[in-house]
Amino acid sequence: MTAMFRIQPHVRLQEWVAEELGLFGAEGLDYEFEPQGFAGASVQRADAAPVEVRRGALQDMAEGRACDVSAACHWAVNAASSTSHGRMWGRAYSVCVSGIFVAPDAPYRRPEDLAGVKVGVGHQSGSHYSAIQGLEPFLTREQIALDFVGLPFDRVRLMQSGRIEAANVFGAQYYLLEQHGFRKLVDTTFIMGFLVGEESSEEDLERYFRALRAAQREIDLDAERFKHFWAREIPEDLLRGVDVRRFGPGERIVFEPYTRAMFDRTHRWMATWELFDPAVAGRPRYEDAVIA
Repeated sequence: MTAMFRIQPHVRLQEWVAEELGLFGAEGLDYEFEPQGFAGASVQRADAAPVEVRRGALQDMAEGRACDVSAACHWAVNAASSTSHGRMWGRAYSVCVSGIFVAPDAPYRRPEDLAGVKVGVGHQSGSHYSAIQGLEPFLTREQIALDFVGLPFDRVRLMQSGRIEAANVFGAQYYLLEQHGFRKLVDTTFIMGFLVGEESSEEDLERYFRALRAAQREIDLDAERFKHFWAREIPEDLLRGVDVRRFGPGERIVFEPYTRAMFDRTHRWMATWELFDPAVAGRPRYEDAVIA
């Protein structure tokens, strides 16, 4: 009997659209969602002081994900696949809206005003790497200050309660703060990659991605029809204060190759910022780490 294909959702629309429209079934994919991938987890109360968290997407992937396919920023997926914690799918990636926000009444008006101001991010996750990349044109290395606090939705709550001054948020969290009137000072839009299991069936992976391609087409044509799916993975307390119909379409999957040049360039950038040690890479070659 063939094992069921396990999908870890990523707080985006595509998987839910594919399910609703029967696109996975049309491809003959026998699948289930991995519930631990639902991103509503929290590590702190909104009324408590920020909790430092030195664990992010990279550590989560290194510990092993109980699924055949999941997603995270391309920096972390790149590093995880290079250190034998799954492989990177090299035939598609996605682009995720992201930005550094401050409160409506904050004194900061320009990116340069964030010099020395702690920006809430997730350790070795997309918000960490993209904050650095987004701030590089405006601040020196010494002026960039990051604060590793909470999980993604925790940072929304901390911003709403005024317990942190700035945060780099993406996807659903971006739309939540935007709708509450928070101001974006820096756009940090970045690439997400796909991590697949070492033993995952390539035939099933092809089925999965064909279904996502069809789902992406439907979202491009009529995103309003599907925006209610944002509520699937947003915690109840945050849902009460927003109208998901006003959200944007979120992550957009690009069915283009994540090339060797992209892979190598990403490694070099991470090494420059001491975010990844090439010496620990068990399979640094693109051919070994990526399903191209």
